[in-house]
Amino acid sequence: MGKPEEENVAKLFENFIQASTCKGALQAFNVLCRRLDLDPADHDTFYSSLKAKVSCWKANALWSKLDKRMSHKEYKKGQACVNTKCLIIGGGPCGLRTAIEFALMGAKVVVLEKRDSFSRNNVLHLWPFTIHDLRGLGAKKFYGKFCAGAIDHISIQQLQLILLKVALIVAVEFHINVEFVKLLEPPEDQTNEGVGWRAAIRPADHPVANFDFDVVVGADGRKNSLDGFKRKVLRGKLAIAITANFVNSNTTAEARVEEISGVAFIFNQKFFLDLKAKTGVDLENIVYYKDNTHYFVMTAKKQSLLEKGVLINDYVETEMLLSSQNVNQEALLSYATEAANFGTHYQLPTLKFAENHCGQPDVAMFDFTNMYASENAALIRERHGHQLLVALVGDSLLEPFWPMGTGCARGFLSGFDTAWMVRSWAEGRSVLEVLAERESIYRLLPQTTPENIAKNFDLYTIDPSSRYTNLNSTCVRPNQVHHLYITGELNHCSLERAVTIRRPINQKKDCEIRPSRLLTWCKKQTEGYRNVSIKDLTSSWKSGIALCALIHRFKPQLIDFDSLNEEDHRANLQLALDISEQEFGIQPFTSAKEQSTNEELDKSRVIAFLSKFYELFRGSPLPALETRKLDENKECYPSKEIRCNDDAFSFSPHRKRIPKDEKKTESTNFINKRRRTFCIEEVTNLGYNTYVQDKQNSKDNKVGTLSTQLLAKFEINSSSSVPKTQTQLDLSERSLLFSAHDFRESLPVKIRPPVPPKPPSVTQFEISIRKAAEQLVSPKTLPEPRLHPHRPFTDLKLRHVDQAFTEMKPQPENPELPAPVPSLHSGICFMRRILHRLREVEEHVSEGTSVRRAFSQSSEKCHSCKKRVYMIERVRAEGLCFHRECFRCSICSSPLPQGLHVFNPDNEKLYCRPHFDQQNNGTHLKRSFTSPSNQFGVEERNRAAEEDSACGSTVELQSRPAAAGDFI
Repeated sequence: MGKPEEENVAKLFENFIQASTCKGALQAFNVLCRRLDLDPADHDTFYSSLKAKVSCWKANALWSKLDKRMSHKEYKKGQACVNTKCLIIGGGPCGLRTAIEFALMGAKVVVLEKRDSFSRNNVLHLWPFTIHDLRGLGAKKFYGKFCAGAIDHISIQQLQLILLKVALIVAVEFHINVEFVKLLEPPEDQTNEGVGWRAAIRPADHPVANFDFDVVVGADGRKNSLDGFKRKVLRGKLAIAITANFVNSNTTAEARVEEISGVAFIFNQKFFLDLKAKTGVDLENIVYYKDNTHYFVMTAKKQSLLEKGVLINDYVETEMLLSSQNVNQEALLSYATEAANFGTHYQLPTLKFAENHCGQPDVAMFDFTNMYASENAALIRERHGHQLLVALVGDSLLEPFWPMGTGCARGFLSGFDTAWMVRSWAEGRSVLEVLAERESIYRLLPQTTPENIAKNFDLYTIDPSSRYTNLNSTCVRPNQVHHLYITGELNHCSLERAVTIRRPINQKKDCEIRPSRLLTWCKKQTEGYRNVSIKDLTSSWKSGIALCALIHRFKPQLIDFDSLNEEDHRANLQLALDISEQEFGIQPFTSAKEQSTNEELDKSRVIAFLSKFYELFRGSPLPALETRKLDENKECYPSKEIRCNDDAFSFSPHRKRIPKDEKKTESTNFINKRRRTFCIEEVTNLGYNTYVQDKQNSKDNKVGTLSTQLLAKFEINSSSSVPKTQTQLDLSERSLLFSAHDFRESLPVKIRPPVPPKPPSVTQFEISIRKAAEQLVSPKTLPEPRLHPHRPFTDLKLRHVDQAFTEMKPQPENPELPAPVPSLHSGICFMRRILHRLREVEEHVSEGTSVRRAFSQSSEKCHSCKKRVYMIERVRAEGLCFHRECFRCSICSSPLPQGLHVFNPDNEKLYCRPHFDQQNNGTHLKRSFTSPSNQFGVEERNRAAEEDSACGSTVELQSRPAAAGDFI
């Protein structure tokens, strides 16, 4: 290589070293590799080839640093894991640091990062050993100001850049804009060296989708995409942290300002008392670091935030307290500015907020009252002859405590420990021994501090004994980790967990998705819908049809898209906004008044609105019956006669849509469709039996219609002179129940000749009848129950139901008469009584108490304060809705854990157990955890049966007043 060529290579290498962005570093590295004709995919020889072709003085200084690190005996000269393939999820500091260790052992390493930039401005505190470790990787060569003098911190953005450049040099593949979705098991067909473990990713056509790996490491933070890791929580007192980043112009005046390494109230009370007296800002501690930005992190007291107007309302639940709706953003900016000014003695010339990746002021408020940690650090899955080692590092494994600056240090330690585990596994040690050793080491991680780890940093390696003092790597025995060796089928739930593990949508930043990506996502989700064309984030949404299509895409049961009138823009938009607010808790981006003015929609409000849909649904699988073609192709479904019975009593969540020629009018179709959905939910969820109250409509008397249907079926069953088989009885009873549920119109049932199925159990039949009656009769229309002197409220029963069950008990076999006849007789008698009662309450219904529909145009109301309850703040108990902060004892006002409360049906109030015992001695109150299965005792059934009259007599239906939703 001639001198001019060497100079050109040196310049390209310098461009790579000085790159200040993620994309810039990747581009400069690719240019360098093309010029040198090197392929990073040849990970075994790439580093040695690069070192041979780049020999400038800066490069040589870096090579000497890396060579010293590679000389550790644990790496076995890069041969320790030469046949191991690793996938690392997340390109943060801990993920990159772990990837470097894997590469130094000779493994093939691929890192997935769903973003395309390093945009976090926060500053990390570095322990002494982390500073020494990063210097050993050549951090000073990439960033000249790294930990100069007494500086012991660095911005996350700068740290990621340093580690990314080192990772690229040691042949780590780094892919941006690639999101991990879930693990894919090896196929059963393993002939000719079949496919191993792979990952489902977005975009699906990315080359990484074909990468087989033996090790997968979750380094994607607290939200952890990998399944199989349960988390435990460490609870403390309320701690609200505020982080703020201000622009650092690097002026002389700014350089003179002293940093605050960490000041707590107990050590400098005068400072905090003066701060509160002058500004009203009351803090527990404050930290100020100077790097790319002026970075402040402080722990604020709740009362101070309320007094300064940062928090609008005071809530018991921290989740609600810090939700975006309860935070005044302008007041938060002012609060952070006042604290920063006072903390620096007003020496910073200007305090202009730095911008985050969304273009908004980089200020955040979060809660670290609860600290989370994974119960285990690793596990092994085996399917079809392929083993997969699954591990966690960094925040995914152990959430850091911000004031102590433990995130980077413990994250690096967990990466070293994971590398040691992979090395042991690659050596062929027993998998249980490898897991037991990893769990033993993990027990030390939460206890580590700068004072209790080894002090000779030069001896630090991936071997835990070089870093931890008093290490006992055998405290967990192999027989204690059998549950971490999983050979069963992988339950794919990461897509569903993606919704649950995120913070509530109202707590998320509205700008976490770029508008261009949001527009692309919306176009993709609404592709194929009639007359839906999304071109922008304003005018395309004004008609409401696009928003209806977006909701229908993921929740088709909420909107009947085919029945929408495309010309009625206002109605479509209002319908979509109402559903968004009631079902998902997303506030509308416009109002009816604004719609009437025909003004252009506010783009920022539309983006904020759609961003919450994106966060809510981007990880959700599409419904199994989503394909709209099946709606129009009836041949794809089984016959209605079979589905009418099979679907319901198997409690299947799938529903058959009504073909177009059978649909009802537009005014009733949507309500009926929603009712069917809610009925199915009630059959499968016994405790969820309250409907949203609707407007009164005396013209729609559905009770009379249902009574007629029931009567027709009774006449058919009772007039038949030929005794029915047990199968016929079973199907008849099911058909009656379906009429009561108003699922669909009655249809003739085709009876198949095979062996009749086993009749439903008493418990199942009891529950089904209760649900049917509950749909037909509102408990509020029933007369007040009559108290028996020898029975408390909790013992009230339906005497006719008890008698029906007594009559339906198995009778002694008689060869002359078929066994099902008594059951047929009792079933008809039982349904006649319900019919009789329906006619009695019909007058009440016609006078104004209409059957409540399952969809309401307004949100539910709290039983205590009578105010609107949104889904995110809703607690359901006793068939009623409460705000979380209203779910308290009515005497001591202490918060009540759901499931351990006591409800008084007389005054409709909640109590804790001590005050319940003091006031009422527990004689007529209903405990919340009373299960339906034990509501009918054997003795009381017999007693009720003796008291009851003949099957045709008038029977009183008595309801238990403790819960409006329980029809008993």
